[in-house]
Amino acid sequence: MGALLAIRLGYRFIDTGAMYRAVTWAVLRDQIDYEDEERVSRVAYATQIEVTSGDNSGDPRIMVEGQDVTWELRTRAIEQGVSRVSRFSGVRQAMVARQQEFASHGKIIMAGRDIGTVVLPTADLKIFLTASAEERANRRFRDMALQRQPVELDQVLEELLHRDKLDTERANSPLRPADGAHILNSDGIPLTQVVEHILTLAGGD
Repeated sequence: MGALLAIRLGYRFIDTGAMYRAVTWAVLRDQIDYEDEERVSRVAYATQIEVTSGDNSGDPRIMVEGQDVTWELRTRAIEQGVSRVSRFSGVRQAMVARQQEFASHGKIIMAGRDIGTVVLPTADLKIFLTASAEERANRRFRDMALQRQPVELDQVLEELLHRDKLDTERANSPLRPADGAHILNSDGIPLTQVVEHILTLAGGD
């Protein structure tokens, strides 16, 4: 959705969740224990992550040390590890600094779980997009099916609920609506309709 908004407005789009997934990918690549906070944080600071313009859909490409890992970031291994990696303050500090640097170079739409509260607390427009766990699990299940990743819907839902619990209860940048955010529930609403509503809030066409 953020990519579609960016196309309509002529902005750059950054999916910060993909950046945390990129760190997780590097941690797995280097076979680092998820509980080793020092080494995991060191990877976050040291790993070169680039977010480049993608195809006509507007979806960005994620490069790690020059390697395109965009599709690999949606595997179950990454899905299961990203909340464990992103809970560490060192990892979040490294990513937030880079995200704020991205935002300093022109107009941007940034998606993530702590954008309005931590990364860009003075953003012109803050949207807290919600949906039921069941709705989000169904969307994720369909995405994984398109990528031919064998998984059961119940398993996707269980992992999603576990990630929500970790992200809302973590000490560093917990998931919550930012002050002044517009809270939008997207259950049963087509993507295009959600995009149009946000464009109205942004004063776009």
